[in-house]
Amino acid sequence: MTTTPTKDQEAAAPPPGPASVKSPKRAPARHNRLLTRRDRVTLGLMAGVPTILHVALVWVTALASIALAFTTWDGIGFDSIKWVGLDNFKQLFTDNPQFWPAVQHNVIWFVVLILIPTPLGLFLAVQLDKKIRFSRVYQTAFFLPVVMSLAVIGFVWQLIYNPDTGLINSVIGANKPGHYIDWIGDPNLNLWAILVAASWRHTGYMMILYLAGLKGVDPSLREASALDSANEWQTFKNVIFPTLRPTNTVVLVVTIIEALRAFDLVFVFNKGAQGTELLSILVTNNIIGESSRIGYGSAIAVVLLVISLAVIIPYLISTFRKERRA
Repeated sequence: MTTTPTKDQEAAAPPPGPASVKSPKRAPARHNRLLTRRDRVTLGLMAGVPTILHVALVWVTALASIALAFTTWDGIGFDSIKWVGLDNFKQLFTDNPQFWPAVQHNVIWFVVLILIPTPLGLFLAVQLDKKIRFSRVYQTAFFLPVVMSLAVIGFVWQLIYNPDTGLINSVIGANKPGHYIDWIGDPNLNLWAILVAASWRHTGYMMILYLAGLKGVDPSLREASALDSANEWQTFKNVIFPTLRPTNTVVLVVTIIEALRAFDLVFVFNKGAQGTELLSILVTNNIIGESSRIGYGSAIAVVLLVISLAVIIPYLISTFRKERRA
């Protein structure tokens, strides 16, 4: 006896056709290693060696200088290190006749750099931002002193200031016996002569910084100023210069650092003698030499470090605050 399937059973039955083939089970995928052992060793060396060198040559030496500032040490044997507390700093502030003139010279260095090459660099940047012909050539020419070694710049300007065959004395007629102008040996002139060479280099540095800031100015601001019938000076004073505030902050910090770390030019000219004393020169003279006073020189270095941090830390705090607000 046969029974006919109902409609529900027909609907539930699979449609006629070839038998369904079961899909094979996929083998679990193995996690491929992104880095082999050799890659890890290579990356470890690439990251570890520079880190170790940085810590050893920067942080360890800086902390060692701070610790040595409170001691006396002639540099021969660690047994000769003696703790003296604040005696080095007391002697530095009261008994050293070169310290305060050196501080004054560093301040003069900063004032000259901020008043002469900084505005001149801004002027050159504004002119080059106008896309004049051969602007790339001018940029290269003005920026060339920045990429040159300060020692090389010192030797070049020594030739210019030479009393007998120098360019300046030859032009003004002061290269004859009895009329020589000793630009390097005269204590009333040598600091200003060195500052001219430093300003020559610093101008190109400021030009590049301001030129980068001008490239970031929104062109619509210039167009709006032109629609208001503002001339070129009014546009720069009221529109462009206020937008350069971040660049001005960077320029200020860079100029202060340049004034504090000035060393190469002065050392090449006359090794910081005859009225060209700087804090960096005092550090070198006390640490390196026949009568090494490493503890005393470290105290001067700590003073220079504190002055630098007093400028850098507020700048970093303001920068981080702006990033958080953004």
